[in-house]
Amino acid sequence: MTAVVHLDHVTRIHGEGETEVYALRDVTFAAHPGELVAIMGPSGSGKSTLLTLAGGLDQPTNGQVSIEGVDLSTLGNKGRARIRRTSVGYVFQDFNLIPALTAVENVALPRELDGQGSRTARRLALAALEEVGISDLADRFPDNMSGGQQQRVAIARAIVGDRRLILADEPTGALDTGTGEEILRILRGRCDAGAAGVLVTHEARHAAWADRVVFLRDGVVVDESGADPADVLLAPDLTR
Repeated sequence: MTAVVHLDHVTRIHGEGETEVYALRDVTFAAHPGELVAIMGPSGSGKSTLLTLAGGLDQPTNGQVSIEGVDLSTLGNKGRARIRRTSVGYVFQDFNLIPALTAVENVALPRELDGQGSRTARRLALAALEEVGISDLADRFPDNMSGGQQQRVAIARAIVGDRRLILADEPTGALDTGTGEEILRILRGRCDAGAAGVLVTHEARHAAWADRVVFLRDGVVVDESGADPADVLLAPDLTR
């Protein structure tokens, strides 16, 4: 089965000379249709870097990143942006909502940028807001929302429309336990319907929703608990 996203021997270096830092070192990683993969590891281990590369928001120093068989290095900025709009949903740690747009406008924006009519884009956006439980806040601006509400808007934007790949960087960080579990249930449901999902988390109980858990440390994959995601609960040292 062709992977939705594939990182092939990817290295990402930030800076040069004395300031050079390896964020990822020769990492090979894939997520397939129907699969939710959790990425765990201590702060600074390269989890968020892996996600930004997988979503085409950054480019590797060495190696190849492909989405549905398309090598992102063969595309220009416009081509990578088109793939992000049409196929990739991204939940950022800091939400990345546009303050001047309402909740429904923030969620509808990727669909409109891809050429969808405003009425259809709004309908899809309202459905996504309903799915995350805040359709009543559709016309509210981000500055008039709590952190948890903003996070749910960001999640709605990531799942709106037909997303083949959903990338989530600590998507439950600003949510209470019950709401966080509901969001994970939504992500799990999207994967069960055929999307690929990559979830960065520090929480073992959240990783237990995944089909597979990949551990990073110092930019290197140090373990994969593919047989049983619950194994993460038995290896707490890998998350520190």
